[in-house]
Amino acid sequence: MKVRYAKFDAELARRLSDFQELMKLFNQLLITLNGDVDRVLEVMQDLQRRRYIPPGTDLEQFRRELQKRELIAPTEAGFRLTPGGERGIRQDSLDRIFSGLRPGAVLGGNHALPHVGGAGESLPETRPYAFGDAFSDLDPIASTHNALKRGGIEDLSFREEDLEVREKEVSASCATVLMLDISHSMILYGEDRITPAKRVALALAELIETRYPKDSLDVVVFGDEAWQIPLERLPYAGVGPYHTNTTAGLQLAQKLLRRKKHPNRQIFMITDGKPSALMENGRLYLNSGGLDPKIVASTLREAATCRRNRIPVTTFMVTDDPYLTRFVREFTQVNEGRAYYASLDNLGQYLFEDFVRNRKRMVR
Repeated sequence: MKVRYAKFDAELARRLSDFQELMKLFNQLLITLNGDVDRVLEVMQDLQRRRYIPPGTDLEQFRRELQKRELIAPTEAGFRLTPGGERGIRQDSLDRIFSGLRPGAVLGGNHALPHVGGAGESLPETRPYAFGDAFSDLDPIASTHNALKRGGIEDLSFREEDLEVREKEVSASCATVLMLDISHSMILYGEDRITPAKRVALALAELIETRYPKDSLDVVVFGDEAWQIPLERLPYAGVGPYHTNTTAGLQLAQKLLRRKKHPNRQIFMITDGKPSALMENGRLYLNSGGLDPKIVASTLREAATCRRNRIPVTTFMVTDDPYLTRFVREFTQVNEGRAYYASLDNLGQYLFEDFVRNRKRMVR
């Protein structure tokens, strides 16, 4: 086997480091600004004028590099994200959440991702290596075959794209619906709650796609009404001038889960406020002044229906208002689910730990 050594290129390393740092900022702004590439590039230029980005940083070169890597593409009006760019946001979100998990968390301490199937037996099928896979699961024959096909016997070396891992038998699969509150209160009082919530949803989508391919994830957004959005449209979802129709969100989530054949089903609901809207005979009934008995009763009925259908609801409250906490406690008792009163910083930790815990629970 030939091994090639080269002189360390400090300038190249610096440029690569600069690009990665700019990519982190770029992806963060994309989530905050609902996937508007042109607006993100404008904000980055403004940040440079304010010297938050070093004056010597070539942002035009950064934009060209984004195009070269096919993360953005030109349009008649400016630029848009490509599917590769959308995937990049999900992967970046996943990396950030895992890097922030506390040591010893359910997800496996220093391991970036949990092992699929745990102690399950290996299957003959293989798949490309993904970030977080255990090296013990590498398939040496398939990986070497890929490396030989790419470089030949005279220059045998391994790259990440050559690596293949063995699939493992999964004892149970899980269907998850993530309900995301996009009511106006998610950006009230000077606190951006929607951006961390979207980042968690994006990361969960990437986790399921790369580590639990037999699972499913659907996203439901709810305001005055509730509707499903494709995962690839999640970066573009934004808060609207909406109230909070939790009943509609739960009804749609159950409808989606009824179509699934998975043994485990669950709902994750990220919200910061009380239910304040209800669709009645085709008309929207509203009451933002408090916990309206009619709206609360309707929401609790859906919690009970989920319990009867063996669908646990895990509620992530991104506020610690005692008034709302009492309602969430009652909702959780009716559903026999879980509730977390999470800050925006640890929302990802709680959601990911609960996801892994729930999918390991076999429904009998």
